[in-house]
Amino acid sequence: MQILLFLFLILVFIVLATAKFKLHPFLSLIIAAIIMGFAASLDGSTIVVKLAEGFGNTLGSIGIIIAFGTIIGVFLEKSGGTRVMADAILKIIGVKRSALAMNFTGFIISIPVFCDSGFVILSALNKALSKKTGIPLVVLAISLAAGLYATHVFIPPTPGPLAAAAALEADLGLVILLGLIVAIPASLAGYLWARFIGNKVHIPVDENLKLEDEIKDLPGIGASISPIIVPIVLIALKSIASYPTHPLGNGILFQILDFIGSPIIALFAGVLFSFNLMRGSKKLRLDWVSNGLKNAGVIILITGAGGAFGNILSAGGIGDIIGSGFSTLQVGIILPFIIAAILKSAQGSSTVSIITTAAIVAPLLEPLGLLSPLGKALTVLAVGAGAMTVSHLNDSYFWVVSQFSGMNVQTALKSHTVATLFQGLTAITVIIVMSFILL
Repeated sequence: MQILLFLFLILVFIVLATAKFKLHPFLSLIIAAIIMGFAASLDGSTIVVKLAEGFGNTLGSIGIIIAFGTIIGVFLEKSGGTRVMADAILKIIGVKRSALAMNFTGFIISIPVFCDSGFVILSALNKALSKKTGIPLVVLAISLAAGLYATHVFIPPTPGPLAAAAALEADLGLVILLGLIVAIPASLAGYLWARFIGNKVHIPVDENLKLEDEIKDLPGIGASISPIIVPIVLIALKSIASYPTHPLGNGILFQILDFIGSPIIALFAGVLFSFNLMRGSKKLRLDWVSNGLKNAGVIILITGAGGAFGNILSAGGIGDIIGSGFSTLQVGIILPFIIAAILKSAQGSSTVSIITTAAIVAPLLEPLGLLSPLGKALTVLAVGAGAMTVSHLNDSYFWVVSQFSGMNVQTALKSHTVATLFQGLTAITVIIVMSFILL
């Protein structure tokens, strides 16, 4: 019980350090790992070794992938590729169904682009569509925010689920395939709430807004969507080829798919396809790549620190202690959801919540009965469901959605925050049903 009390206090420390005292998550996770090491009666040299080991092992499996994913996101953002995809989806679904179109647009765009960036990119389009169609701006804003949020926490190559998959050693193809099944109803739950709340709150629209592109010489739809679709298809094909029944055999086709479908090679292919989005000099391409790598640096460090924290927990045997206690309660897949939801609601960042929860849960997979490939994949998704429940005043995404949509705090809490609550509850319900069927 003493070690469990220490773990609880450490989690409180992480929350307070990042949310109240604005200590960077990288530092708070490292400090927490060191304190937890001593609390678990590890000697100093062992703590140092386990810190470096956990950090290195995590980045060895995920660092390059995160770097490639952020490069793709920068190219899509700066080239106008995200706008091209939005326009294409509007043409298919129809302007009058703009809210559903924006929900679907956000769903697609947030796979490689952070939800905050995606909302900023498309917020002007939201306002212009509201003026053009007469659809309340709050409906469009929350629909877009919900679509962005769904894939942000469930679908790699977004860094959060990527890091969780690495920490839990989950098959990335399974995470993507099952993540799509979970993300779709979660996204639609936010859309339905947007339609409901849109009749009860009002956001004024700037009368001077026009529906026009700021970026000239936009890329084509094929070039815009290929950096996203190609990696996902390659990773999914590898997962299919590697299925225990080996549906594609064990010959040369399997070897090819096994290679090009590995996340590093698949994401590298996405980077190469993203180069087709650029309409400028080689110097501009270098600048965009450098920008992506700078963005990746912080994410990679936080991810590595989460791995270090998890390795300390594992070395201290804390996972076995917690697992033996919770295994008798039969909470199973709900435990990762609860831990992630508490961390998310307390400190605000979905990515930090996902990384931290994955580190805590990794040693618990066996006692919770989640050690199988499907169990690990569903655990990643349960962590993601918790990490979206709920977005409120301490979450940067809350402020991005509210400020770029002209919402006051009360309106944003009624619309965006409640939408994320329904999204998280919808997601974990789907995951629980899937666990009954698949496990």
